[in-house]
Amino acid sequence: MARSLNTPHSSKPPVSKASAPPKPRHVPTEGAQMAAAAALSRVDQQPKLRPPSSQQAIRNQVKRELLAEAAAVVDLKQDGSSEAQPSGSKVPLRRTSRPLSVSGVYFTCPLTGATLTKGEPEAHIKEAILMKFAEDPVEASVMMVHTFNKDREKVKAATEVIAKYIDNICKNPTEEKYRKIRLQNKIFQERVSCLEGTQEFLQSIGFVNQRLPVPGQEDCEDVLVLSEEAVSRLQALQESRDRLLGAEPLKARLHRQSQVYKPSPQASRFELPPDFYSLTAEELKREQQLRSDAVERNAMLRTKAMRERDEQREMRKYNYTLLRIRLPDGNLLQGTFFARERVSVLYEFVRDSLLNGWQPFLLIAPGSQRLTDESLAFNECGLVPAALLTLSWDAAVQADIEAAGAQNADVLKPELMRSIQTLS
Repeated sequence: MARSLNTPHSSKPPVSKASAPPKPRHVPTEGAQMAAAAALSRVDQQPKLRPPSSQQAIRNQVKRELLAEAAAVVDLKQDGSSEAQPSGSKVPLRRTSRPLSVSGVYFTCPLTGATLTKGEPEAHIKEAILMKFAEDPVEASVMMVHTFNKDREKVKAATEVIAKYIDNICKNPTEEKYRKIRLQNKIFQERVSCLEGTQEFLQSIGFVNQRLPVPGQEDCEDVLVLSEEAVSRLQALQESRDRLLGAEPLKARLHRQSQVYKPSPQASRFELPPDFYSLTAEELKREQQLRSDAVERNAMLRTKAMRERDEQREMRKYNYTLLRIRLPDGNLLQGTFFARERVSVLYEFVRDSLLNGWQPFLLIAPGSQRLTDESLAFNECGLVPAALLTLSWDAAVQADIEAAGAQNADVLKPELMRSIQTLS
């Protein structure tokens, strides 16, 4: 975090000490001389303090940091928050009166378009999927299979078995045995019925529950049977099969919270909410213990590769990052991103915000780092949990635009500029 240094200035020239008349020196009294001698004697009798060694200095520094982090955890718990700032943060989360750079992390439901806080998406999306059954039961059940079940390998196995059922029916539409699924079948129980949404999908494409006699026995069993109407619509069955195999889990989209600010000397200062950090209070305690155990290791000489590995581990503590881009006109464009998103996402975000999105540009990170490799993640570039970048136009293209007199004073789209604010 940037720190502003205020150096006092005076409008009056300094007065030379040599020009001032010397003051008469007062000789100390006998009593003052005796008191000074006694004080010197006491000082001489005190044990001399040894200067701390490098390891002692490291221990003292770690102790101070751990105490500060522990105090932060207590403050956040008292404030009702379940998350705390991780150790080693480059952007300290401090309890100050300054407003937050962003109020929190928000998501958008792809079904309803609702804006959700960090803990709301999963429950909201499940409810939205269930509500969609009245509109499109096939699509709703497909989303249910892929979204409600977290084990992707089990989902893959279940959908492949169901696809095989449909393939057999389409290849042999007159064969009655392919139109029946025994609920007690071992493969069906182990791979299909154990997952949420699978039976809803089978029912949505035309399977109905029936209790039929077991061949050669007096007992009956529960069976899913494809209706005659569904058999007559084989093309629809195949389309439902393709939808099931090609679907992905439904996820809430991270809300970018795009915001434009006027030029400000505070551009590199950030105040982030707890939502930006992935460590809970308990995880922070474990992290503190790990740091304490690493004191001796930190005292040793370490290679560049070792330091880089530690830095990468540090970056993984953050789930999100707040990025600001200083534009050529001085204005600031701000957005929220996942820490593991690629640099290409940032380029797309900026390009979509520009009035002339076709004009080539380069983004420059702190330390004059040119972001040319768009496949890197933000946490791999050191751009978490917050960073200020600079947009630089392609010099040759910009020169041609200026020579043609086609330079536009505005850089961003009008809809963004209408909501421009002053950075506090």
